[in-house]
Amino acid sequence: MGSTLREEEKNIAVNRKAYHDFSILETYEAGLVLKGTEVKSLREGKVSLRESFAQFENNELYLVNMHISPYAFGNIFNVDPKRKRKLLLHQQEIDRLKGQVAEKGLTLVPLRIYFKRGYAKIELALVKGKKLYDKRRVLAEREAQREVERELKHKEWGR
Repeated sequence: MGSTLREEEKNIAVNRKAYHDFSILETYEAGLVLKGTEVKSLREGKVSLRESFAQFENNELYLVNMHISPYAFGNIFNVDPKRKRKLLLHQQEIDRLKGQVAEKGLTLVPLRIYFKRGYAKIELALVKGKKLYDKRRVLAEREAQREVERELKHKEWGR
């Protein structure tokens, strides 16, 4: 009766725009430092990853611009919805990422936020921005693939 790793993870939000705007090079799992009412808002799914990114500050990594809506019953315990939130990674990973971001002009963007065994986790990606023509090419390839699948489906129905 063993459960797989994916079954233990409960997705809260996915940053679909990141997949469109960036080429994803590597992904990392990071913990997230939250205040009490933020966790309750996350459980309700009231979070937006759009326009958020990670930045380094004093050898630590912070998530900037992630919006967690205030908890409806949180009153005085609610915090600023767009505050910087500390990310938890091993120091070696932070140092490695810091070097790559500084050297190659890459960016750290959150792809999704989820709960894993009761803890809020974030999937960070080391990304490189796509040019407009790259985005168009990807859309054209996707459309061509759909067309091929549509034709195959029609041929199967024709038999």
